[in-house]
Amino acid sequence: MERTDRIAAEMKRVVSDIIRTELKDPRIPVVTSVTRLKLAKDLKFAKIYVSFYGSEADKKGAMQALKASAGLIRYQIGQKMTIRALPELTFALDESIEYGSYMSERISQVRAEDKLKEAKAEEASEGGTD
Repeated sequence: MERTDRIAAEMKRVVSDIIRTELKDPRIPVVTSVTRLKLAKDLKFAKIYVSFYGSEADKKGAMQALKASAGLIRYQIGQKMTIRALPELTFALDESIEYGSYMSERISQVRAEDKLKEAKAEEASEGGTD
């Protein structure tokens, strides 16, 4: 594991903790997950991927709140981590969890449809042999 990967993993944990305990903005939902943190090799930029549970309007408001709080989050990172340079923070919405949930739901629907088709085909073949 590279040095930047170790720093990114620790920073992800710290940012998650800061969002959960330090930020008091009501636009940020209680269920907020930091899913990934990509850190540039020179440690000057960090892209933080977050996931929220809620409507599109809630997500938009939460993203605005996080972007407005980037300076405070950056300051808190500096307080909680021993790091030479504090990266510029950018936030991005990660919809992979919702996409996975959607795909799981679709797979369940297709399986249910297949079972129904199989049952109908079985019923038709039994009815035709009499």
